[in-house]
Amino acid sequence: MSGIVERRVAGLIVRIDRHLCVGFGDCVDEAPQSFELDEEGVVVFREDADSAGRARLIRACESCPVDALTLVEGDGTQLAP
Repeated sequence: MSGIVERRVAGLIVRIDRHLCVGFGDCVDEAPQSFELDEEGVVVFREDADSAGRARLIRACESCPVDALTLVEGDGTQLAP
């Protein structure tokens, strides 16, 4: 699997840097509808990632202590970290 995984979720672009993620799970706590930890303990998108909604996604991405999640508006404005 590539180090960077990107998906459009709730109208936002979410990037997961799998090399930075150390599995704290804060993002999963904030948006369990969107994220889960895989068998390696690294965050991945859930099948129905859109169900968390914009506000929860923002909180989830801001909560990552190692900045493994990046959140970007459609116009390129970075919202988190």
